[in-house]
Amino acid sequence: MPGGVLVIGFGNPAREDDGLGPAAAEILERSKIDGVEVDIDYQLSVEHASDIAGHATVIFIDASVNGSEPYVFKRVTPKHIESFSSHSVSPEQVLGLAESLFNAKTGGYILEIRGYSFDMFKENMTDKAKGNLEVAAGRLVAALKSGDILEAMGDKGERR
Repeated sequence: MPGGVLVIGFGNPAREDDGLGPAAAEILERSKIDGVEVDIDYQLSVEHASDIAGHATVIFIDASVNGSEPYVFKRVTPKHIESFSSHSVSPEQVLGLAESLFNAKTGGYILEIRGYSFDMFKENMTDKAKGNLEVAAGRLVAALKSGDILEAMGDKGERR
């Protein structure tokens, strides 16, 4: 039986606020929460489906270009597709692949942290994005420690 939580923070730290996903995942990794595994990557790939299949829950973390401040936390449902590009695989598609290929029943969520600037070759995040990161990552750490992810994440930031 799959167990535990997999957190996948993705984005490009060399594009300012696009690095919010990896930065949040690093905070979670340093928190060393029992039952939580952390993965950091530039983008989602089909290979993540195998990783997801071994877990009860997956939380994707990414930067948001125009979402609510400081973050949006919502369920992700599997999306089954006939074809895809390995350069743009969405959380829904990866979850769908895990279900199709591995019969996974992994519950999925996405934490979208609001960013503001996504310029190439600027590694520093904006101050507003850093503030959103602090709130979002702090809430997620508390939620994972409490075991009630939806309830803990929903009272700060928008929940869908």
